[in-house]
Amino acid sequence: MRLILLGFGVVGQSLVKLLLSHSTDLYNEYGIKPKVVACADHGGIITCDQGLDLDMLLSVKKKKRSVVQYGPKVDKSEIIDVIENMDAETVIELTPTNIIDGEPGKSHIITAMKSGKNVITVNKGPLALEFPSLMELAEYNRIAFKFSGTVGGGTPILEFAKRCLKGDRILSFEGILNGTTNYILSKMYGGLNFSEALKDASEKGYAEKDPTLDIDGYDAVAKLVIASNLVMNMKSTMNNVERMGIRGVERTQVMKERKNGNAIKLIASCDGKNLVVRPKPVSTKDPICVDGILNAITFTCQHSGQQTIIGKGAGGMETASSILRDLIDIRTVIRS
Repeated sequence: MRLILLGFGVVGQSLVKLLLSHSTDLYNEYGIKPKVVACADHGGIITCDQGLDLDMLLSVKKKKRSVVQYGPKVDKSEIIDVIENMDAETVIELTPTNIIDGEPGKSHIITAMKSGKNVITVNKGPLALEFPSLMELAEYNRIAFKFSGTVGGGTPILEFAKRCLKGDRILSFEGILNGTTNYILSKMYGGLNFSEALKDASEKGYAEKDPTLDIDGYDAVAKLVIASNLVMNMKSTMNNVERMGIRGVERTQVMKERKNGNAIKLIASCDGKNLVVRPKPVSTKDPICVDGILNAITFTCQHSGQQTIIGKGAGGMETASSILRDLIDIRTVIRS
């Protein structure tokens, strides 16, 4: 299976490590012999029709910080041109999320689809902004479009809803979809104020230098849009979501709710019509009242009642495992 890898940060490098460590199992169990024929990062893109040496690729990235230093015999070309013309079956799009216009990920995905290539992405931006049109384009070009890692990272939230709840009707869902804010609120539950909790999250690497996307609720909004469209067949974008982040949550509020047996959590909810992201009290006995960087979501179903799934919402290896899962799904469809 010939792959184009766009984005070689923590997740991209973790994926390559998984491809190396699982190479025997991938071939013996699924007939997958992955060959990365192109790889791009902030410095540019490198290509090799015979397949890049993955160990060397990791070494170059670690020592020289960009894959373009891979070697003098490797071609360096424009990314869009490579997507269009490189002989490959699947494009794996891992560039950073941009919720303003979805670029450059959106152009990468659209170009791949139009050139007949399957697409796997964990980039939330394009899907949060243009989910309906991207799904239509994938269907029109008869390619596989997989994005299980966009919601929940390595925790298969979307796959759980679509596969494990088949035959039932999902009426609504709600949960914690952002690990950074959940960590901050958990620390506030333990007695810290917002600034202290945010500083702690930053020092531990859970919060970005600019934590706006997380603490103002935009990341949770993007994930809610993706989940509502896929699970509830809605046609929503980020503009359809009522949003409130955690910036205004006071320690006194948290302590008051704690005395009442509750914890304040940033909850994303969908009832089939309304999409809301806002902090609200949750009983500590509720399954979705998890601590730290965990994500949790409860689906309310017509026949089976409430079903909850809990797991880590981020992490390089965790998210890379979702990409591997999507890759196996694509291979399974091709073989059948």
